[in-house]
Order: sequence, then C-alpha cells, then structure tokens
Amino acid sequence: LDRASAVVSTQSTGAIASLVSAVPLQKRGPDGSWGHHGNSGYQSSTSVAPPAPTDSGSNPFSFPLSNGFPNIASGSSQENDLFNQAHGTLPNGPPPPAPPAEDDLLSLRLIAFNELWEVAFFTELLSNITNNVPGYQFSDPNQRQAVINAITAVQAQEELHALNANGALAHFNAGPILPCQYVAPVDNFHDAIALASTFTDVVLGTLGDVVTHFGQNGDNGLIRGVASVIGQEGEQDGYYRSLLGNIPSANPFLTASVREFAFNAINQNFVVPGSCPNVNTINLPTFGALALNTPAAQITAQDSTLSFSFSAEGQWSQYASCEGLNVVLINQQNVPIVEPLTLTGASNGQVQFTANFPFVENKLFGLTIAVVAKGDTFPDIVSVAANTVFGPAFINVL
Repeated sequence: LDRASAVVSTQSTGAIASLVSAVPLQKRGPDGSWGHHGNSGYQSSTSVAPPAPTDSGSNPFSFPLSNGFPNIASGSSQENDLFNQAHGTLPNGPPPPAPPAEDDLLSLRLIAFNELWEVAFFTELLSNITNNVPGYQFSDPNQRQAVINAITAVQAQEELHALNANGALAHFNAGPILPCQYVAPVDNFHDAIALASTFTDVVLGTLGDVVTHFGQNGDNGLIRGVASVIGQEGEQDGYYRSLLGNIPSANPFLTASVREFAFNAINQNFVVPGSCPNVNTINLPTFGALALNTPAAQITAQDSTLSFSFSAEGQWSQYASCEGLNVVLINQQNVPIVEPLTLTGASNGQVQFTANFPFVENKLFGLTIAVVAKGDTFPDIVSVAANTVFGPAFINVL
C-alpha cells in the first residue's frame, strides 16, 4: 500500500485538451492516488517565480527559494517584489492584543504547514509550464501565457499566506513552522490542476473548521483574516475547475473538512518522511493511509461500489479483521453517511474491502471525503474525526 490517501477526480478534460500538446497523461500512482512513489514529482528548472534550489525528478523539493522564502525581511526589496507579484500586500493592521488560545495557535501552525506545501507545489508547477517540460506544454501561446499569469500570482499569494501565518506565530512566540521536503505525485498539467483543485477543496473545508475553533475559543480577532483567505482560495478553485471543463462552483454548500483530515492528507501524500524539523508542534492525531483503488473513470454521477485498501501492519494490525469499522462519507454540509464495508481479501498485511457510494440519493457532487472509522453513528464531522482510524481519501465528481 502506498503511503497515501487516494484522490479520484471525474472532472472533464475538455478545456485542457486545447491547452496541452499531445503528451500521454500518465499519473504518478495507481488510478490517480496521491502516492509517494520513488520518482514522483515535477522536473524543475529556472522559472519566472522564485525556484527551489533542487529539482524533483527523483529528488524532493526543498526550500529556500531564490528570493529567500520562507525568510523574507519586512520592508525589503524581496517583499516589495512579492507584493507586486501577488497583486497585494500582507495585512498591515495590528494583531489581536491578547495571545490566542493554544488550540488556535495549533490552527495557525496547521495553516503554515499547509501553505508551505502549496508554495512548493505552485513553484514547481510554474517552473514546469514556463520551461515547457514535457507534459506541461501548450499548443496555444496565448493560453499558455494566461495560465502563467494566473499561476504566477497564485504562487506569490501562497507565499504571503505562509508568511502571514508564521508571522502571527512568531508574534505570539509560538513559531514559526519550518518547511519540510515535498513530493508531488503528478507529471503533467492536467493532473497537476486536478490535484490543485482537490487539495484546495480540502483547504476550503478545513478553514471553515479553523474559524469555528476561533469563534468557540473567543479569538474572533483572527476570524476576518482567515475568512478572507477562504474567499481567495475559492476564487482559485473556480479557476482550476474551469480549466478542467467543469462549472466554477461545485456545490451550493462546499464540503466540510477538519484540521485532522488536512494534516493527515499532507503528511501521507506530499511530505518526505522525517523531513519536517518541527512538525511535532502540530498536535493532531495520525491516521493510517486509506487507498481508494477504484479507477477514476469508473466513479461517475451514479451509484457504485468502491474498492479500498489499507495496511494492517504494525500499530494498525488490530484492525485487520475490520470488526467494528465502517466507511464514512462526508459531502457538502450534510450529516455523514455511514456505509458498511465488505471485506474482500487480505494478504501480505494489506486489507481489501468495498463500500457503497450512494450518489443518487445523496447528490454526491463535488468533493467527498472518505474515511474508515470506529462506530456506526456520527452526527457530524467532528465525531467522525474523533473516531477515524484510516484516511482520508478523496473523491471528486463533476
């Protein structure tokens, strides 16, 4: 089993077909999983955006960037250039007068952890497009330039998101989060945009969880800034969905997520194990990886049966029988759907099973988060996260 949760997208490729020249669309991992495979990642070279000093053909992406990120001095020429590239500045108002609750510092650490990964991803993506790396080539030069313009701004905006989160942590003597090394399990423009759309979906849901914690803890001074990022990430996602040939907005109420799911998704799929200097300061639980094995083309807007697997070795061996476990599906802002799992096989420490995907009754458009959890009754996503054992895996339908 790959150390990855899986993502499946059934999004159309119509818009991208006119953008990318005829290069085979090969995924890094079975059926589009966010897997960490030996040679996964992007090839990197000099870019319009500040590039990392190492490439990712067989090497992970490493910081710092050539502009010094993640260390950008306030008032420096590098900061000014970054503001121009991002089409805006860091917030310049005063921070909240009192330190946030420890739980909200945890949220800021998670935000910084995610934003550092996003900077790595979009730096490499921009580099590949700019340098015409195979799989990232365009037949129409005007469309190519339009994409470069968009991703150039996004890359810088993600740098500012990371600087803002780490700046808040530093202000309250609680940070910063230091960067890891990263891999991206894609090797072409279509798959990169599909991946960006999916992890942005997860970010959107997770930031809703973050502002909920802010409100519950009385740290309402942090809400406005993070809420602005929710809107900004939504604008990004609409662009990615349009590139994939879908309508810009997936649902009337986007799928909820929680901090635990975002943290595990990044750790399982994009981070090189052992490369994060202070990830231990992000006090969130670690789940086992859940692989979604059903090919993307087989998951459409209809009822189906999905195939999953997980590794039942080491600390997870107690779950090899699947006794007491169920698949839980989270979609939009609805009550979690519990589906019994059917054990189909077990060998070499791998457990295979199936579960229903009840699309028609539940209108499972957009992002669905799948986990394996202990129990069979979950009133909300918080109770799901508290009982999750394996996951998350991600499914995207239209």
